Amino acid sequence: MTIKQTTMDSPLGPLTILSGDDGLTRIGFGGNAAGDPADPAVRQLTEYFEGTRTRFELPLAPQGTAFQHRVWAALDEIAYGETISYGELTERIGVPRDRIRAVAAAIGANPLLVVRPCHRVVGADGSLTGYAGGLDRKRELLTLEGALQPTLL
Repeated sequence: MTIKQTTMDSPLGPLTILSGDDGLTRIGFGGNAAGDPADPAVRQLTEYFEGTRTRFELPLAPQGTAFQHRVWAALDEIAYGETISYGELTERIGVPRDRIRAVAAAIGANPLLVVRPCHRVVGADGSLTGYAGGLDRKRELLTLEGALQPTLL
């Protein structure tokens, strides 16, 4: 499989985007921004950060276990501007409550940050917990989507 790498600037810092023949395989923070604006992922992420895109329409091809794919598919169903708790997500996918840590681990292993909205999963009390990109970025993403109010300094 051929892997293509591009990077882009975002309001949260550079994003590195990896894609293979079947679609996106990984998006993460970091890298040196020099993205191709014609690349569909760069274009859609730019639109998202500009506030004009609420849903991504990109082929996704991350590697993971069947359980991880099940959890990641459930992330795709969380609407823009909404949040859900880890417990609620566990119930949605029909996993016993005692497997909530396994669900959280699968969310934490999400290789498609921003595009696959793991940032929309919060603690039972609404607290911001766990995000591979860092809690500050999670807060900024949820603020961009209107799920959180901007913090005034």
